[in-house]
Amino acid sequence: MSIRYEKDESGVVTITLDLVDRGANVLGPDLLAPFTKIVGDLEEEKELSGVILASGKKDWVTGADLDFLFANRNAAAIMELAETFKGLSRRLEKLGKPVVAALNGSALGGGLELALACHYRVALRNPKAKFGFPEAKLGLLPGGGGTQRLPRMLGIQAALPHLIEGKDLKLDAALKAGFIDAIAETPEQFDGLARTFIAENKRVMKPWDKKGFRWPGGDSKRPDNAQMWAIAPSMMHEKTRGNYPAIKNILACVYEGSWVDFDTASRIESRYFAELACSQTAANMIGAFWFQLNSINKGACRPADFERRLVQKVGILGAGMMGAGIAYVAALSGIDVVLKDVAKSAAEKGKDYSRKLLKKRLDRGRMDQEKHDRTLDRILTTDHAADLQGCDLVIEAVFEDRDLKAKVTAEAEARLEADAVFASNTSTLPISGLAEASQRPENFIGLHFFSPVDKMPLVEIIVGKRTSPKTLARAFDFVQQIKKTPIVVNDSRGFYTSRVFSTYVQEGMALIQEGQHPRAIEHAGLEAGMPVGPLALVDEVSLTLIHRILDQTRRDFEAEGKPYVAHPGDPVVMKMVTELERPGKKGRAGFYEYPDSGKKHLWPRLGEFFPLADEQMSQAEMQERLMFIQAIETVRCVEEGVLTSVADANIGSIFGWGFAPFKGGTLQYINDYGLAAFVARADALAARWGVRFSVPQKLRDMAAAGETFV
Repeated sequence: MSIRYEKDESGVVTITLDLVDRGANVLGPDLLAPFTKIVGDLEEEKELSGVILASGKKDWVTGADLDFLFANRNAAAIMELAETFKGLSRRLEKLGKPVVAALNGSALGGGLELALACHYRVALRNPKAKFGFPEAKLGLLPGGGGTQRLPRMLGIQAALPHLIEGKDLKLDAALKAGFIDAIAETPEQFDGLARTFIAENKRVMKPWDKKGFRWPGGDSKRPDNAQMWAIAPSMMHEKTRGNYPAIKNILACVYEGSWVDFDTASRIESRYFAELACSQTAANMIGAFWFQLNSINKGACRPADFERRLVQKVGILGAGMMGAGIAYVAALSGIDVVLKDVAKSAAEKGKDYSRKLLKKRLDRGRMDQEKHDRTLDRILTTDHAADLQGCDLVIEAVFEDRDLKAKVTAEAEARLEADAVFASNTSTLPISGLAEASQRPENFIGLHFFSPVDKMPLVEIIVGKRTSPKTLARAFDFVQQIKKTPIVVNDSRGFYTSRVFSTYVQEGMALIQEGQHPRAIEHAGLEAGMPVGPLALVDEVSLTLIHRILDQTRRDFEAEGKPYVAHPGDPVVMKMVTELERPGKKGRAGFYEYPDSGKKHLWPRLGEFFPLADEQMSQAEMQERLMFIQAIETVRCVEEGVLTSVADANIGSIFGWGFAPFKGGTLQYINDYGLAAFVARADALAARWGVRFSVPQKLRDMAAAGETFV
């Protein structure tokens, strides 16, 4: 039974939501059908004192049934679902008796909207509980009354960031924000607070149902709100580039809803919600951030025959930016760390990175002094390889130099137990080649972190030719242990993320070599949905590093007896580094200038060295070149067996280098475009701009067969 109904001697009815055959309570037809009957029973209940709405799951209600939404992209069906849910919520709200939401765990999206329809919200102290409206992150809006209740509770300007940004709040922050009314420290207090509210509030009514209701902070006609509405749409458009219709619809719901009564406003919200739920943007984002991300986190690519094993002690070779970042996230996750560099002073400098971040947490109240000290004490700095004794995992994070990596591999392995795992953080060098320096290549694997490590959510796990399934399982477990998302790829030069990411920045440099305006190139990248323009990204990565990688790649091709095919953007790197001595952001001189005061700006002299062409390309064509080249290279990775999972491709592209989230990832970009149409357009680009736009045969075959990437 999905809902339990119990009435005690005092007239209090406890309704326990416990959806059958589901790990969480989600709002969909399976729950709403019995809920409809329950609400009817409440309305007929004699001598009712009040209602406690509880959960039989570890969380309260975690949102809408996304399986249903994803499978039923029909406006009428979705409109009916939204209106049914809101009708039930409204009947609870107008029951005339106090209804208490007893929140034992997370209440997200529709779950929080149901809680807001209750007259009182008490939450049990639960460090894992989260509260918020994540719908915008899935291309949706809070369609269960959230865009109407929250502004009427908090005020328009206080509510909008919660609705638009979709951030989850922990318990105390949710109390401060006004999402909940009280926190119970014990189960006994939890039940007591709910019953006390019922006993002290015989009849209740929502403020917006009372005559003369006034919005906190004023309605949309108030001058400061009217001024905000005059600029908010343009500000949001500048931020989203118009790629996220959910933001526009949320603004419209709040604005239009403020001019009418609550029930009319709710119907307005339902229509905007149905429009979004049927959109391709929502399908892209739900597919990536719900289904595919969940599949990855549940271990779809982890070898199943090995028990989960946690790392107790990790050694990190190299205390530069990457090594220091890895040390921080490992220590924060409770792992003992040995941070080694050629000099102890260098290792201590790497530890300073953790000191800085931990102090920031302490100062902001996100960590107490005891945990701060304990975390910092986990990091041992050293210049002696002997201190690596006892490490069950070592991660090499030295410079991208094959000989140096071989040296530190041999030095570390001499101190490790036979079953210890050795991982390289290389971003481009093939793992199988690096493993040749190892005495135990079956224990050798790639763990490619992204900078800054403390903020970037992804780790790319690279499986070499001789890497064992057991080693892969242990690497996968470590990545999840440090609270990162793992994707698994097979070995190749640049693997997946570096290889495809490089096509974006290379294409940007090809455009500048062709004489396209730098500002137009940057604008094209941003308009297409990338977080940073390609030239700014080159500066961030470092032109010097790209130059070094190109040089290493050429030498590797020569050693293998293969011809190196230069990219049209290669001469730009050479000129910037060797002739113009502009290494990038770190050297405060690249495609951009980095003044001591003020914002960075494009180097005014770029036009002298890369003259503008007489004919400037359209923004549409520039955007397609920047996006198509990434998608095409991703398909090459699939065809070559580097990628074996569509989920890894899509999530890797979004989390790894910020590929347009609203498109759902590089392979979903092709699905969205349509495979046949994509192939035809790529052929046109290849005819004009070169063979790098030629699509792999696999994609032609899929298009001809009417297939998609699933």
